[in-house]
Amino acid sequence: MINNPLSYLLLRLAVAMSMFGHGVVRIPKMDEFSAGMVKEFEQSLLPIALVQPFSYILPYIELLVGVFMLVGLFTKQAIVVGAITMIVLIFGSSMIESWGAISSQLIHILCFVLLLSYQQYDNYALDKLFFKK
Repeated sequence: MINNPLSYLLLRLAVAMSMFGHGVVRIPKMDEFSAGMVKEFEQSLLPIALVQPFSYILPYIELLVGVFMLVGLFTKQAIVVGAITMIVLIFGSSMIESWGAISSQLIHILCFVLLLSYQQYDNYALDKLFFKK
């Protein structure tokens, strides 16, 4: 017998931990992370005026998406923000021809889409406690 709520929980936690981990390791070294991203994009079509602010915002988005998904609070919104973030990252990776990074980003977005599509199985979340339907 398939345990859909448990399967959903495990996928949600795995994606959440990936997003959380990306954010938590970048925030303490924010200036280094931003400088590295700006350097990667200096030969791309994207202006530094867009890349630099995004490089400072991205770790916080990753961290918040991860935290909300880990505890299962505002899960749908966190999934949508995570998916949009991946779409933006795929665009950026395309602009610098970082084709290897895109495969990881596509896996993330696939997981976000699955989580969104099967959210009825999200039984182990604070959303269920605070927002009973």
